Amino acid sequence: MLRQLPTFEDENLLSAAIPFADAGVYRIDDERALVQSVDFFTPIVDDPRAYGRIAAANALSDIYAMGGRPLTALSLVGFPACLDHAILVEILLGGTEKVKEAGAVIVGGHTVDDDEPKVGLAVTGLVDPHRMVSTVGAFPGDVLVLTKPLGTGILTTALKGEILTEDDIRDAITGMETLNRMACEAMMEVGVSACTDITGFSLLGHALELAGASDVLVEIDAGALPVYPHTREMAAMGLIPGGAYKNRDHYLPNVVDGEKLPNEILDIMSDPQTSGGLLIAVAAERLDALLGKLEEKGAKGWTVGRVHEKPAGRLRVV
Repeated sequence: MLRQLPTFEDENLLSAAIPFADAGVYRIDDERALVQSVDFFTPIVDDPRAYGRIAAANALSDIYAMGGRPLTALSLVGFPACLDHAILVEILLGGTEKVKEAGAVIVGGHTVDDDEPKVGLAVTGLVDPHRMVSTVGAFPGDVLVLTKPLGTGILTTALKGEILTEDDIRDAITGMETLNRMACEAMMEVGVSACTDITGFSLLGHALELAGASDVLVEIDAGALPVYPHTREMAAMGLIPGGAYKNRDHYLPNVVDGEKLPNEILDIMSDPQTSGGLLIAVAAERLDALLGKLEEKGAKGWTVGRVHEKPAGRLRVV
């Protein structure tokens, strides 16, 4: 459907040459480029301020995935007229906390009446076009590092179904509220091959996008995947979000022997993430430096796979 839309021919639109780019990138000069992204969604937790923090962290993530530094943000709000405006204030305060933590500023925004709350940000940042990280650049022999556990889609589905409480999924809420800023700083200081953030298209989809953009095979070690507490239990109960089935249907044909994989692995790998971590491809000789730098900055990193040459554009689970 989107192929019906016109494309823009501009030599400064650097993201046009990046398959599955996490954000739009427009070159200003030889040393600076704007990196821009937008995201918003309906509440996934009950606490208004936590919802605002998660929505902001999620919107900021695409900037970090490309090695950028957020500068400004515009608030995007849809809010029902029948709800107490004090709730909206709490949501916006949560978002403001995260924008300040990112070292950026909110310069304005837009609000409309809506039947259901929807909150997010349009974010603009800066990146050095010569040091920019993207989905392109992973090489055979690289190691894959994931900086946050998986399972937020499954857990928030269980929360909505009143199977779990917010206290039960506190680790996941904290993870979703956590900026990818420190992970970004770590990878930029060490130097990595490629990166993408894991959000709505799941680990399955985003890893395949990286494989396609870099023309490599991505291999994921299922036993090494970190998950938030209660994720496997809820998945076994069938509390799988609808988006996971869409991800599975769309991406599974590009998974080597995907039809043979256990449902538990597929459920976790296809689970749409909110404010997920970065998936980083790093040269093997720099792996220890990256893991050490992540720890130094208070971030986390799990080695979850490797990059191989063939079959290119595909994913294999071991």
